[in-house]
Amino acid sequence: MRVLFIDSVHPELEKRLTESGYDCVDGTHWQRKEILSSLSDYQGVVIRSKFTINKEFFDHAPELKFIARSGSGLENIDLKAADSHQVKVFNSPEGNRNAVGEHALAMLLMLFNKLRQGDFEVRNAEWNREKNRGLELDGHTIGLIGYGNTAQMFAKKLRGFDVKVLAYDKYASEFPNEWAESVDLKTIQNKCDIISFHVPETEETRYMFNDTFINNCSKPFYLINTSRGKVVQTSALVKGMDSGQVLGACLDVLEYETKSFHNFLVDQLPEDFVWLAESNQTILSPHVAGWTQESYIKLATVLFDKIKAEFGVQC
Repeated sequence: MRVLFIDSVHPELEKRLTESGYDCVDGTHWQRKEILSSLSDYQGVVIRSKFTINKEFFDHAPELKFIARSGSGLENIDLKAADSHQVKVFNSPEGNRNAVGEHALAMLLMLFNKLRQGDFEVRNAEWNREKNRGLELDGHTIGLIGYGNTAQMFAKKLRGFDVKVLAYDKYASEFPNEWAESVDLKTIQNKCDIISFHVPETEETRYMFNDTFINNCSKPFYLINTSRGKVVQTSALVKGMDSGQVLGACLDVLEYETKSFHNFLVDQLPEDFVWLAESNQTILSPHVAGWTQESYIKLATVLFDKIKAEFGVQC
């Protein structure tokens, strides 16, 4: 079975596939036109988020048996087309769920303890202890929207704190653990001091966090988003923070990112982003919540295990 690597992933995946008899080809520097013209020779492809896998892609790949997506999000793959072409789609959210859980907690503690502001001031010889008085996490109610891999790991990390964790997941009839209590969305909006998004980007979740969502929350709250940038409408967030209904935000992802997540803000800086960047009540990071040294290899090994379980050893 021939496998084309369209995106760069940890070399462990290629190593293990090759050892198992798969013929791996590096196409990471090929342009889309070259990839499409070559697809008929391959039974598998490995991707991250370089470009959209659509009907045109499948039409050029009559022998394709699987797509291996290093990471969790599948928004760049036409899943209906994959199913109609009988192509298996593998992703690896298990590989970076721990990293995302830790990152979400780190961002929240950084915001509550004003670590970004305090670090900057001390480096500039400003010593203002009262101005940097923080908040404790204990005693707060945290709401998780979505209760898949990353939300469960965040809930697990929170067990060491005296907090209440609630979770809403439209597609989970029951939870696989007791780290969070299953509730409806209205309960999240009524009771939570902190709301954290852990959902894929779909038509249903795009701009799920908007003016209406904020207005439906009964009390001021903090926002965490480590899922996808377009889940949060930035203009609504800025409006909510300016009014005091949103007390602060931890954002690992932004709606301005390119589809590949490699760049953002390629043109003039949007006014809403400038507002967020200048606020002391925001913690920002460049889509790296699941991007640790450890998760890099875990993502690859999880994919290998899934490919091997489905297609076996080729020699």
